[in-house]
Amino acid sequence: MSKKSSIEKINPTEVKSVLMAGVGGQGILRASDILCLVMMESGMDVKKSEVHGMAQRGGCVTSHVRYGSKVYSPIERKGNVDILLAFEKLESLRYLDYLKPDSRIIINELELYPPAVNLGDMTYPGQAIDLVKESFKTVKVVKAHEIARKAGNLRAENTALLGVLSQWLDLEITMWEKIIWEVFPKKVVDANLKAFHLGRAA
Repeated sequence: MSKKSSIEKINPTEVKSVLMAGVGGQGILRASDILCLVMMESGMDVKKSEVHGMAQRGGCVTSHVRYGSKVYSPIERKGNVDILLAFEKLESLRYLDYLKPDSRIIINELELYPPAVNLGDMTYPGQAIDLVKESFKTVKVVKAHEIARKAGNLRAENTALLGVLSQWLDLEITMWEKIIWEVFPKKVVDANLKAFHLGRAA
């Protein structure tokens, strides 16, 4: 697939959705905030919902982002999500029932063991990515931790993943840069901007 054909042209009359899923501490809520701000800056109506009850203990964290000319609900129903952004490999399996048959998926190639695995009660499904690829045609796997390391800030994985996601959204790069400048402290802005652009090039 060429770079041009992989970009999602946003139809302002149609509501689209992105589901971000991962583990507490990965910066998922910050990433969804940035995405919403970029979309609002671009003139779209945006609604967001998030679940992070066990975030501080390494539990699952999700954020739905729905956008278009007019959005009435922040939560997308199962079977209707357009893009899944999985911050961790196992999390890509948890939410497959939310996706359309032609949905696109970004998976961060990272393993964070849940408590059941650490306790020896369950085995981590090492074939998670292969299972996803069996059901969906467009699956992009990235090593966000390596991108963040190259950018000079290991905490910039979420920004790197936003860079990857930005390739599938027809939003001006200047809008992304503007919001990143606004939301991060000055001492880490440069690293996050670098992570974003390295993610776009991944």
